[in-house]
Amino acid sequence: MENRKLLQSLYEILAETNSPQAVEDLLTDLCTYKEIENMAQRLLAARLLAEGKTYQEITSVCNISSATLSRVSRALQYGKGYKKLFVED
Repeated sequence: MENRKLLQSLYEILAETNSPQAVEDLLTDLCTYKEIENMAQRLLAARLLAEGKTYQEITSVCNISSATLSRVSRALQYGKGYKKLFVED
């Protein structure tokens, strides 16, 4: 199966997951604890950026690097995913 189809399959499975417990179970099976923790830290960082917190405040709260925070910031500004969660129209 080509990579795009594999990714599409993953996205569809995630979209069909219907409860926080089911998402937790799936992510626990798919990812290491550290990978899940990193995703959670990025989501928190995006939320804090959307609330207007400074880089210094966010890196201390989230324990992420400034490079990772910069990537989250770009995704919040120019991407689609974080905006749907944290930015009001």
